[in-house]
Amino acid sequence: MRINFYDTRLSEDGRTMLVKEKAVNYQTDGSMNAHSPKVLKELMNSIVHLNILGEEHLYMLALNHNGRILGIFFISKGTVCQTCLSPRELFIRALMVGASCIVICHNHPSQNPAPSREDMVTTQKIKEA
Repeated sequence: MRINFYDTRLSEDGRTMLVKEKAVNYQTDGSMNAHSPKVLKELMNSIVHLNILGEEHLYMLALNHNGRILGIFFISKGTVCQTCLSPRELFIRALMVGASCIVICHNHPSQNPAPSREDMVTTQKIKEA
């Protein structure tokens, strides 16, 4: 499977536009379920190495209605224990690529998978948006 990484840039007239940064090949048996946390964890550890990064990195996966990955967006890089996120940054990218669904993922360099208080507050803000 070929997975595209996208970013946004400003056009000459100041509009936000989608830019394909790179594409990577990811070996799958053809039955990849992009709604499975285990599968997505393996994918992200394989292609962006979330499991070995020393600071928090946050990515958004944009999916179509069938769960096919339309693209991956790097959203932010933080510190050893936090990163920032704005619902606007997620939704503008999701809409530009035509996503029906998004998955947000980030690492915890501490290796403690329990969501922090900030994780829960941010998740609630995204739900409300």
